[in-house]
Amino acid sequence: MKLKCPECDGDIEVKEVIEGEIISCKDCGAELEASKDKNGNFELKVAESEGEDWGE
Repeated sequence: MKLKCPECDGDIEVKEVIEGEIISCKDCGAELEASKDKNGNFELKVAESEGEDWGE
């Protein structure tokens, strides 16, 4: 399966993917999250990075 990186438009080849899986783009290094669009096809979006919560 071939997916497109939303950051650099590079091709990302994956054998299988599950919704919510984090994938790294080999071209630009972006951390991407697999999700399904309204048609049930997989797409990639930039994964939200969670900062450290030190209880402050």
